[in-house]
Amino acid sequence: MKAQEAAQQVVAKFSSAKTHEFRGEHTVVVALDDLRAVMEFCFNELGLNFMIDASSVDNMGEDPRFEVVYELATLNDSVHLRVKASVADAQEVPTVSDIWATADWHEREIYDMMGIKFSGHPDLRRILMWEGYPYHPLRKEFPLAGKPSEMPDVASTGVAPLEGGPFVTSAGADSRVKAEPRAR
Repeated sequence: MKAQEAAQQVVAKFSSAKTHEFRGEHTVVVALDDLRAVMEFCFNELGLNFMIDASSVDNMGEDPRFEVVYELATLNDSVHLRVKASVADAQEVPTVSDIWATADWHEREIYDMMGIKFSGHPDLRRILMWEGYPYHPLRKEFPLAGKPSEMPDVASTGVAPLEGGPFVTSAGADSRVKAEPRAR
């Protein structure tokens, strides 16, 4: 099976699905209400058992504003299919973390950076920003220079905490094998 055939099967099964191809990559756009069923179909019927990535797009000024994007593939990467769904500001996306375990962290990152919530997620909390941080830094209204924070500036201590430690490679070694920390 090829990606085009997989996309056509999704479109044949789900009336809300539309497909398009660009530079050899196939994308299926589905309604948010059908997303969970489409993802189950992709896993169970099409054998897309590898979720490469999940991300989101902020289309500020459009309605619906957001879009979630899933990159699905077979383990041997013979089929690669992109699945997209539009998400309004207050809508929740059904989790797929019970289908692909890797979706757990991807969905947490989307929630943390974009503010999109995933219904049914087992542990939806921030993964990059600290709990209580009031903003979502990948939204387009977030200023590029950032916002003032009450957090101490721990990122610039001046000395790398593992400098010269047991896991540092030797940059001037003759070979990659000799550069490995375990070679010392």
